[in-house]
Amino acid sequence: MIPRGPSASPARLLADAALPRLQWLPQQRKPLDRRPLSTTPHLLRMTRLRHQFITWLQSGEANSYRTSKNRVRYVKDSADKPFPNNPLFRSQPVLSNDTRERIWHKVVVLGHPLKGVSSELNVDVRRVAAVVRLKQLEKQMAEQGKKLATPYAEAVLAMLPKAILRDDRENEPFEPINDVHIHKRSMHQLFLPVSESRYFTREDAAEAFGSGLLSVDKRCPQPHLIDMEREILSGKGKAESKKVFGRRVMEEEQKFAQQAEKDREKVERHTFRIKDGRFEYRFSEANVNEGGGTGRSRKDVGWRYGAPHQDRKRGLVKIPKTIPAEPWNLLSRA
Repeated sequence: MIPRGPSASPARLLADAALPRLQWLPQQRKPLDRRPLSTTPHLLRMTRLRHQFITWLQSGEANSYRTSKNRVRYVKDSADKPFPNNPLFRSQPVLSNDTRERIWHKVVVLGHPLKGVSSELNVDVRRVAAVVRLKQLEKQMAEQGKKLATPYAEAVLAMLPKAILRDDRENEPFEPINDVHIHKRSMHQLFLPVSESRYFTREDAAEAFGSGLLSVDKRCPQPHLIDMEREILSGKGKAESKKVFGRRVMEEEQKFAQQAEKDREKVERHTFRIKDGRFEYRFSEANVNEGGGTGRSRKDVGWRYGAPHQDRKRGLVKIPKTIPAEPWNLLSRA
């Protein structure tokens, strides 16, 4: 019972009233000792193979692999076999940083055409375009003050064989630059009777395999190289033929750039933009009749989405039931 004598203060009364309630509260437990998640004991000793590996890393042979800057050295002094147990795997060379810088300088600074640089250094035109884009992005990031992973790139390049292409010497071909894509219509055998006196051209062969199929001279990435070789074989000088080739590819790229600029301006003229803070709304006129009879034309609105492909529909046979005959017509007849 709480005493009510004259000597009891208000603070004393409150403390005595709260004391019975505190006795019923649960007692605070002591923190448990930390226990490891795994009951497996630590490996106090090193295995024999690991000990031999660490011993080899501290030897002079391993140090020679670290200090070899002229060429890449793999185990067993192999130049292109990084895995000794897999001799069929060969490490392909990559373009060095100096070569990529030289490609960017030729295209961006000097204004050389992509196909001209590709034929000069024997590098595929798609790789040349990729090098220019990535180098331009790298320089933009450096101008913006962003940090680049240069040490990581140098470490990766140190483990790969590199191809160094120079302008003052005849370089070895880095890769094929004028390979022809194999069309599926040209992968079957075709027996076509023609007269012996008839001149059968590549255009006739392409038309025989399928109507509308382009010839090899037109399907290759750089058809101007074929024209240059034909001019050299006909007796024209090599230096003059190269100048004509450079002028042709430059004119071709200029026409392509002008057409791309016209297409962009046409899209801008027919597009109405509304900017709302972070977002931008674009409106343009559309015609529902541009979808064609099946509604799958590339000119239709939303042709990329909304209409499922035939292989996604249920109840349709997914395997071919017949082999259609390939139509052929000769461009020129005897």
